[in-house]
Amino acid sequence: MTDIVMEAKNVYKTYGGSSKKADLKLVEAVKDVSLQIRKGDIKLIFGPSGSGKSTFLRCLAMLDIPDKGEIYLGDECLTKPGVDLNKARARIGFVFQNIYLFRHLTALGNVELALRRVLKLPKEEARERALAALTEVRVTDCANKYPAQMSGGQAQRVGIARAIVRNPDIILLDEPTSALDPELTGEVIDTLRDLAKEGTTMLIVSHEMPFARDVAEEMIFYDEGKIVETGPPSVFFNAPSTDRAKKFMDRIIKRTTRE
Repeated sequence: MTDIVMEAKNVYKTYGGSSKKADLKLVEAVKDVSLQIRKGDIKLIFGPSGSGKSTFLRCLAMLDIPDKGEIYLGDECLTKPGVDLNKARARIGFVFQNIYLFRHLTALGNVELALRRVLKLPKEEARERALAALTEVRVTDCANKYPAQMSGGQAQRVGIARAIVRNPDIILLDEPTSALDPELTGEVIDTLRDLAKEGTTMLIVSHEMPFARDVAEEMIFYDEGKIVETGPPSVFFNAPSTDRAKKFMDRIIKRTTRE
């Protein structure tokens, strides 16, 4: 039995092109990208803004449907016609760049919603599992708070609790700290460190270099819709093999040092 949790094979995704009103520029966000994620892997994707990193993550979750290529979740090909995508997505945890919590629900309500709506769990069982997830990410004290009553760091950790509560095969995180100030960023990073210690399979889009150096097993430099270079953090922090990756790392390390 394979230990590959998720795989992309020669995936393409474009936006724009000609329309009736105007000729729109064709944007190739994902160009012939292939990637394997095995059980327990912690991989970090980084690269310039607008290079297609988030689009690739959304393609993996089938939130954006690839134009070409194949996406596998375990042995199931998600790009095959007729696949129940709602059922497949229930096996994928997704944490968004912007914190999408339902404003009219408490933290507990946000986390238990999918358990009741998707997994059809009884109310008491859903509540018990939701509380356990909030405890795991250290926001039990926010259980009865609404999003407007929480800090950004607390709200994002509730988002992470919502992603892990269904025990997904993999968690995809799209720049989970980009909207937070440095102090709140630390709260979220600590939560991700805890998940890493527990062996949670994660693919993370982020520029948090201290986290990448200490926790990620593989870093993936992504630029202009392609994977340019992959390797362990030790390679990227000391001697990237491509000039493009070296220039980017030099710039981001200098910025991190200034901060």
